[in-house]
Amino acid sequence: METRLRTALIAWLRSDPALQGSLNCIVEEAPVTASPPWLGLVASASTDWSTKTRQGREVRIALELHCRGDDPAQAGALAEAIGARIDSLPRRQTAFDLTSTIFLRARAEQRARNLRAILLEYRFRLLAPETIEQGPGQ
Repeated sequence: METRLRTALIAWLRSDPALQGSLNCIVEEAPVTASPPWLGLVASASTDWSTKTRQGREVRIALELHCRGDDPAQAGALAEAIGARIDSLPRRQTAFDLTSTIFLRARAEQRARNLRAILLEYRFRLLAPETIEQGPGQ
């Protein structure tokens, strides 16, 4: 489920016209040759979150936004737009049901050559899709 969540999240972020117009790329891991601003899904980890009747996972995901510039407000506004898009990820997915999305923390730092990086961490709780059990003879 972790890999399927990563795939769904990247696709969801890429499908936002406002983010497409603001970011040079949205990728898994760090892009090899993209200039800022870009967003990368840089880490994830999962643990069991199953119930008696359904398989489940708790998945933690870290995204890193790279921007260039002196004004932290611009990077902050972009991080807020990314957060709003993540919060609107549809609950029903083909491969899982999303039961909760929780923002955990953010960290921002100024780097060399006027580069700014913002790390965004989220926790997602997922359950496998419900299957309809059929009775005898159906």
